[in-house]
Amino acid sequence: MAKVTTIIDIGSNSMRMVVMQKSSRFAFHLVNETKARVKISEGSYENGGNLQEVPMQRAFNSLKSFLNISKSLKSRKIFCVATSAMRDAPNSKIFVNKVKNELGLDIKIIDGSKEAYYGGVAALNLINANNFITVDIGGGSTEFAIVKNGNIEHVLSLNIGTVRLSELYFFKGDIQGAKNYILNKLEELKTCGYEIPEIVIGIGGSIRALSKIVMKRNSYPLDVLHGFSYDVPSNKYVFDAIINAKNNNTLKVIGVKKERFDTIKEGTFIFNTILEELNIKQVITSGAGVREGVYLTDLLRNSNCKFPSNFNVSVRSLLDRFEVDNKTSSYNGANARKIFDVLKPIHQLDDKYRTLLVIASKLHSIGNSLNFYKGNDSTADFILNGLNYDFLHSSRVTVAHIIKFSKKSLPMQKDITRYRMLLPSLETMQWLSFMISLNLLINNDLSSPKVEYNLKDSKLCIDMESDIYLVKSELDKLQMPKGIKIKIK
Repeated sequence: MAKVTTIIDIGSNSMRMVVMQKSSRFAFHLVNETKARVKISEGSYENGGNLQEVPMQRAFNSLKSFLNISKSLKSRKIFCVATSAMRDAPNSKIFVNKVKNELGLDIKIIDGSKEAYYGGVAALNLINANNFITVDIGGGSTEFAIVKNGNIEHVLSLNIGTVRLSELYFFKGDIQGAKNYILNKLEELKTCGYEIPEIVIGIGGSIRALSKIVMKRNSYPLDVLHGFSYDVPSNKYVFDAIINAKNNNTLKVIGVKKERFDTIKEGTFIFNTILEELNIKQVITSGAGVREGVYLTDLLRNSNCKFPSNFNVSVRSLLDRFEVDNKTSSYNGANARKIFDVLKPIHQLDDKYRTLLVIASKLHSIGNSLNFYKGNDSTADFILNGLNYDFLHSSRVTVAHIIKFSKKSLPMQKDITRYRMLLPSLETMQWLSFMISLNLLINNDLSSPKVEYNLKDSKLCIDMESDIYLVKSELDKLQMPKGIKIKIK
C-alpha cells in the first residue's frame, strides 16, 4: 500500500476527503481532512433523482481543489467513492465521465451495503467497543452495521436521509408523514433476524453536531468528538430543543453552528426516531466513517479487515513518528507490568490500569521531542489528542495524566479537578503516578537493567543485577503512597 493515500467520499450533502500516511505496516495517522458542503443531491429528489447542473458543478470544482491538496501532500493512491445521491441518480454517468475525462479521477459508486460495511469496519477497528450497531445518517440514506463480539454480522442501508426527507416531507410541513416513513423503513432492520445491540456508534455530520452540543451542555472537559459517549435519556432534552426550534436564532442559542442550520433539525429528528424505536440508551460518537473504512479495508485486506489482537494503531503510530527507541519503549512497558503485578496485593487496582500504565510508560519520552524541559507536560497535552483511535476518553485522559504525574511527588486533588469526570480516584492516580515514576527511575540511565521485584510485609524489595548510582541516589526523593516502602538490594 502507498505510504500516503487519499480517500474522497462524495455524499449527498457533503464531500469529504482524508489523507492518511503510513508509519509502519499497520500504523498510520491523519495528515489532512477537508470538507466541502456541495449538496450534490440538491433538487434531485423532486426531479426523479436526477442530479442538477449547479450542484454537479459545485462538486466538480471542489474535487479539483481536493486533488490539488492530494498532489501537494504527495499522495500516491486515491480512492474516490460516491454514495446515495449518485447511486440514485439516473444521470450519474454524466458527472462520473466529466470527472474522469477532465480530472483523471475514477469515481466508484458503491451500493448501500458496501457503504454500511465501510462504516462498520471503521467503527470496529477505531472505536473501543465490541458489541454495537453503527448508525450513519447521510443526506440520502442511513446505513447500519450490526457488530457482535468484534465481528460484523449484518449490514443494511435504508433510504432515510436529511436531504431526501426535507424535499419529500419537511419542506411541506408533513412531520407525521416523515415519522411514518422512517418507522416503515426501520421495519426492515427490526425484522432482519439479528439481535440489535443496545449501543449505537454514531457516524455522520448530524450526529457529530449533536454530540458537540451535548458536550457543551454537560461542560465536558475534553474537546474531542471521537469516542465521546453519552446516555440518551438524560440528554433527550437536547434533541427535543433542536426538533422544536422555531427558527435559526433558536438553533444558535442551543449551540448549533450556522453551517448546520439547514440539516440539523431533520438529522436530529431522524436520529431521535431511530433511537426511540430501537430503544437505544447509549451513543458513542465516531469521528471515523466511510472514508476510514475504505482505507482500512485496503490496509487490512490480508487480515480479515481487522487489526491484529492487542494492536493499537494510535500507540504504534506515535512510537513510529517520534522515533522512540524500540528497546527502551519495550523495556519500560515490560517493567511497568512487573511493578504493577507485584504491588497488586496492596494497590488492588483493576487490570485495565495495568494496560494504561504500560502504554503511558511506552509513550513517556515523546514529549522530549516537543519540549525537553517540559517533557511530561508536553506529552500529556499531546496525548489528549494524539491517542485518537480505539481509546475511551477516560483511558486517554488517564494515560495523559499518568505521564503528567511521572514525577517524584504524588498528585493532589487540585491536580485532577479539571478532568475529574474522566479520571479515576485520587488514590488510584497516586498509585499510577508512583508506579510510572519508579519504573522510569529504574531505567534512569537507559541501560535497561535486569531487575527482580518481591513484595514482603508491604515492603517492595528491588534486586538489581548491577549497582546504578542514579537509581539509589534518587530513590529517597520518590514520594510513595501510604502502606508501601522500598528497599534496594
